[in-house]
Amino acid sequence: MELTNWTNGAHVKSTSGRHSDVFNPATGEVQAKTPLSTVEELNDAVAKAAEAQKGWGATNPQRRARVMMKFGALINEHMDELAELVSREHGKTLPDARGDVQRGLEVVEVCMGAPAMLKGEFTDDGGPGIDLYSMRQPLGVVAGITPFNFPAMIPLWKMAPALSCGNAMILKPSERVPSTALRLAELLQEAGLPDGVLQVVNGDKSVVDAILDNEDIAAVGFVGSTPIAQYIYGRAATNGKRAQCFGGAKNHMIIMPDADIEKAADALVGAGYGAAGERCMAISVAVPVGKETADKLIEALVPRVEKLKVGPYTSEADVDFGPVITAQARDRINGLITSGVDQGAKLLIDGRDFKMQGYENGFFCGPSLFDDVTPEMDIYREEIFGPVLSTVRTETYEDALNLVIDNPYGNGTAIYTADGDTARDFAHRVNVGMVGINFPIPVPLSYHTFGGWKKSAFGDLNQYGPDAFRFYTKTKTVTARWFSGIKEGGEFNFKPMD
Repeated sequence: MELTNWTNGAHVKSTSGRHSDVFNPATGEVQAKTPLSTVEELNDAVAKAAEAQKGWGATNPQRRARVMMKFGALINEHMDELAELVSREHGKTLPDARGDVQRGLEVVEVCMGAPAMLKGEFTDDGGPGIDLYSMRQPLGVVAGITPFNFPAMIPLWKMAPALSCGNAMILKPSERVPSTALRLAELLQEAGLPDGVLQVVNGDKSVVDAILDNEDIAAVGFVGSTPIAQYIYGRAATNGKRAQCFGGAKNHMIIMPDADIEKAADALVGAGYGAAGERCMAISVAVPVGKETADKLIEALVPRVEKLKVGPYTSEADVDFGPVITAQARDRINGLITSGVDQGAKLLIDGRDFKMQGYENGFFCGPSLFDDVTPEMDIYREEIFGPVLSTVRTETYEDALNLVIDNPYGNGTAIYTADGDTARDFAHRVNVGMVGINFPIPVPLSYHTFGGWKKSAFGDLNQYGPDAFRFYTKTKTVTARWFSGIKEGGEFNFKPMD
């Protein structure tokens, strides 16, 4: 099946003649082809979006919010269909795929209240007869470049705030999982979004570079790896664009001696192996404090990890996670596991040779668990993005805290403890953007905001929540003074007020 772009409210075939394969990760078979659009197609979509934005930007915020209300209702109505699309191209289980859609929907729900977020400020009598007021206005055309691991959630994180603010959007989804974005575009049209306000343009690096160089695109949002995030941020800034670019992660969970080990182990299994570890908020490093804590944690983890069930999303049996996205991703994960063994880590559970009957060509990785990992090892330094959990033992709380502080990434972190003072100290001192206290994956609710620190994020504003409305609008401040008309001899003389 050959997929399309979405231009001016319709499916349009690309004329590039180039395509990228969309795999079924469970079988390894090609199930569709994504067009790799030309620079000319991207620029044409931008021009059409710029024209459509004029009317959409002039539409009052409450009417734009009504489109979001209808869109949210349609997402709910089509939840199972959207989850099926996500699972079919990404490989994640259906419950996980529904969660993907649901977390995106929650941002749409916040955007139903966009009029309240777009209110300006007013100062009466800032000076003699002088009033000051500010207004938030749309940027114009903006772009979203989204990753493979959340085919619904992250496009919704981008498009819902951008459109609610009155912008038009160019969405470039991952060429590995394009179908969900195209279906969301159809639902937006059904919800009443005018044609041309959202354009979905599939492509590879040439389209990304065209987005970064197009003078009519005012802002770019990106989620992906750190090297590409840094590249996009730098090129966008050079071209005078706003940019929020979110990169990789290496998320730690500290387990204190007073922690409930059983609950900590349950949390680590879910946070480390869910979605096959293909999450920027996955916990990939467990940091038990003290030998006794570490021994108890490993004793609790091993049977839990051994019981994890891996399989396709279509399996009738309960499956904990599915395949990874490509054969290349699987091979990279297996290579990092091998490097961990070669560099001296203790591999307690080895998922490299996992094969599933009837799905031998699928991109499956079994769960792997390491102990005695050190910060010099490749499996610690690199983001694995697979179902691998590393255990780094520390002697003291300060050692554990400094391990997190010294890591170049700063997306998410967590601590499990029964002590409020320790938890409070950790939350205040750790240099990471999102912190969990007895909570393994601290993704904030949609009316807060999502964003990491250090090499996990480039740009000064985060995704969704109040920051999204700041990012997708520009502030205009007006200083106003009106002159009074004083009637003298039948004439009006206009004089400045004292």
